[in-house]
Amino acid sequence: MEFWLPVIFAALMALAMLVYVILDGYDLGVGLLLPLGDAAEKDTMIASIGPFWDANETWLVLGVGLLLVAFPTAHGIILGELYLPVAIMLLGLILRGVAFDFRVKARDEHQSAWNKAFAAGSLLAALAQGVMLGRFVTGFAPGAMAWGMALIAGLALAGGYILLGACWLILKTEGQLQLRAIAWARRSLYAAGAAVILVSIATPLASARIAERWFALPTVFLLALVPLATAALFATLWLLLPRLARREAAARERLSHLPLLLVVGIVLLAFYGLSYSVFPYLVIDRLTLWQAAASTAALKVIFYGAVLVLPVIATYTIFAYRVFRGKASELHYG
Repeated sequence: MEFWLPVIFAALMALAMLVYVILDGYDLGVGLLLPLGDAAEKDTMIASIGPFWDANETWLVLGVGLLLVAFPTAHGIILGELYLPVAIMLLGLILRGVAFDFRVKARDEHQSAWNKAFAAGSLLAALAQGVMLGRFVTGFAPGAMAWGMALIAGLALAGGYILLGACWLILKTEGQLQLRAIAWARRSLYAAGAAVILVSIATPLASARIAERWFALPTVFLLALVPLATAALFATLWLLLPRLARREAAARERLSHLPLLLVVGIVLLAFYGLSYSVFPYLVIDRLTLWQAAASTAALKVIFYGAVLVLPVIATYTIFAYRVFRGKASELHYG
């Protein structure tokens, strides 16, 4: 148990962060795309994420909560190093929440300002999360080069979220907005590719141990399947999007789920690559799971709580997506 409990909690924490990146990633992406729509399209875009966006953030709370209670030493180091981007992310998420509620209560002449505030909050949160990822994969290295890489990762991750958001809109909308979402997805494909490439380059550069894990013979040939599969998904998406745009509405609708599934596949492969690179460290080359873990007795108590809480969160998430499946309906507030 002393060996496996930290591994189990690390897996649960990684799962929570993976689900958060996928779910909140698309609604942050929709927020980033909001300024590109007209008034009616903005309402439809908001309606497409309305039942989900707030609950999606539950997975972030779960992931950070597991880090705090199961790995308190790592929590202190990671949150200490990321204090500024975390504060900016929280500011962005708060701004999104306020803007989402107030846009419906505002007079027509003020609604545009709240739409801009929602987009600005989405941008702050996305950029901050990218910077956090960049700082993490560079091992919180000091200096302008490491921070420059983190800032570039912030921009690239925002582009990746735009791709997720555009593919979500392809699934949830129809007509002219769906066609515009296809065009947005095509343009953001390059930024998403840049995000994957940046993390793939920065991670082995940050640690000789990680570089050896990926490039040592003969495992390099097996691990090469990960970037090859990722490139294949990007190529499939690049070929699919223009074909979708040329199809009739009925034919386009039958394939509207494929872009989102392909992007989720890319996220899963990227997350696997990052997890493989980092394991068994929580702070790269500084702190392992077992060094950072709470006592075995404490982890046992927390484990029973996680066994109760995690299925509840997963169940209501699945239930919400099942109830509100299908195309986004006209936005109204009763």
